[in-house]
Amino acid sequence: MTLHYDIIVIGGGHAGCEAASAAARLGSRTLLLTMDMTKMAGMSCNPAVGGVAKGQIVREIDALGGRMARITDRTTLQFRMLNRSKGAAMWSPRAQCDKGRFSAEWRRELENTENLYIWQDAAVELLFDSKNGHTRISGIRTRMGVTFSADCVILTAGTFLNGLMHCGAAHASGGRAGDAAATGVTESLASMGFDVGRMKTGTPARLDARTINFDALEIQYGDVNPSKFSFSSDPQPVRHQLPCFLVYTNPEVHAILRSGFDRSPLFNGTIHGIGPRYCPSIEDKLRTFAGKEQHQLFLEPEGEETNEYYLNGFSSSLPWEIQYEALHKIRGLENVHIYRPGYAIEYDYFPPTQLHHTLETKLVEGLYFAGQVNGTTGYEEAAAQGLMAGINAHLKRTGQEPLVLHRDQAYIGVLIDDLVTKGVDEPYRMFTSRAEYRILLRQDNADLRLTPIGRKIGLITAKEFAEFEQKKSSVESLVSFAHRTSVRAGEIDDYLKSVNSEPMKQGRKLYDLILRNDITFEGMAGALPKLKHFLEEGAISREAVEEAEIQIKYNGYILREKNIAEKLHRLEEIPIPDGFDFMSMQSLTIEARQKLLRIQPRTIGQASRIPGVSPADINVLLVKFGR
Repeated sequence: MTLHYDIIVIGGGHAGCEAASAAARLGSRTLLLTMDMTKMAGMSCNPAVGGVAKGQIVREIDALGGRMARITDRTTLQFRMLNRSKGAAMWSPRAQCDKGRFSAEWRRELENTENLYIWQDAAVELLFDSKNGHTRISGIRTRMGVTFSADCVILTAGTFLNGLMHCGAAHASGGRAGDAAATGVTESLASMGFDVGRMKTGTPARLDARTINFDALEIQYGDVNPSKFSFSSDPQPVRHQLPCFLVYTNPEVHAILRSGFDRSPLFNGTIHGIGPRYCPSIEDKLRTFAGKEQHQLFLEPEGEETNEYYLNGFSSSLPWEIQYEALHKIRGLENVHIYRPGYAIEYDYFPPTQLHHTLETKLVEGLYFAGQVNGTTGYEEAAAQGLMAGINAHLKRTGQEPLVLHRDQAYIGVLIDDLVTKGVDEPYRMFTSRAEYRILLRQDNADLRLTPIGRKIGLITAKEFAEFEQKKSSVESLVSFAHRTSVRAGEIDDYLKSVNSEPMKQGRKLYDLILRNDITFEGMAGALPKLKHFLEEGAISREAVEEAEIQIKYNGYILREKNIAEKLHRLEEIPIPDGFDFMSMQSLTIEARQKLLRIQPRTIGQASRIPGVSPADINVLLVKFGR
């Protein structure tokens, strides 16, 4: 007996949950296959969402109609807007979450989504139909012997594909502590010609709060007036925040850790997978920064009703007794009890140059990859890919045009373009520096950029879109008010003195005053009754006021970046025929021919971003395909 669904999603992690939710809400009859229904979107590593560039991605997910931001807001323990001292393009929201509630909220969300069905099992084989040299996905077979057929399948297996955990000399098969590895899927794909690689990640020890001397630690509070991730009016910002704590290693800790280097699977050749450069293990830090006498760590709560704490920055695969001894030499942790030691995990991934920008594989029609199987690291990057894969799988099976976001539209567009165009040689993590249009891709305007797209494809409801249009209208009206409102010389001198700003010698427009770095609408409202009245009468939200202020202060930079993006869009509009034989173009360098043949770019713009393809090669392509 074979059961049929429109779309099957393999894996209930962050990518799988977003993919299944999106596909089902768009109208596809969707099956989510997961090995454990109690661990939906499990926070296998740190109990937090967001951060630099990652926070922007989460707001983009929300703007398109995804669910990660809402689940985060419902389970936030502490909220901070990072980089407030820098320009608005760098502001990045981050939230500590209640790990257990986060997973439970995702399960509640999925179990109450129409068209979405859950099956607790593991996929062991992918099934294909091959005719006349063309292969498409036809279904899956599970560990329990059940066969499901589908029009599209989305693989989001995270770290579970042939997962192998390491703690010193101890090794165990598994996708994370307490969970079995997934076998069979990699073998199915390898038999179809997919390239396969190995990557590595790690996690630190978990600590018992009852045995931590918090009085000896440096406390770190959340924002005084916390915001939230979702643009939706539901849910509300966190009311009662829990603090985090700063912890520091020392030379004695380092000496103990180094004593175990000869038994570290990371250094003795046991681990072959490539680890994340920007989230290294503590032993990696000691080797890379040998002269540094201390490293800053963060002690983060895992939940409101648990004593479990996460020691951010102390990821390790050293023998457990080395970890144990070293931790007890850290100030405040002298008597700490460890719930479980840190460990590393190796897993299979598939080089993402084997994908189209839709995240559909080039070798097999109807098969999509999302998340860590594409060589990425991080909940946010995974969720973004899952959302896009779920959307595109639905659009494909219903005969609609795919959704591909450009690099000047979203960090999600940067993420996917980087993956399929450049590939990865280490676990990929998003940074603001990866985006050439950072001023356009701010966290505050993600809704202005993407909510109309979310509404068009059907993930944003009429009520949500009405709220969006109200905010957009408020922003426009406030900017217009600033343009036409005059402020007399001397009218706000007391306020200007209070913020150390130059007094006005003549009257100015409010817009010109807001251009000053130290002037804000909120501060000005207390000194300018007509502004205060306008804000109150229009019921303009704090978020809309902040957006209007940013648009005014950065207007020149925004316009310049838009002009640059529009010029480069011309290259994106010059197509390259499918299956073009680049090897026949002798005027291209050998490296360019090889890279172009392997990646098969769709446009000149994409070709220009492939490492190894020079500006001279692009000129040759422009001559060939027309300027």
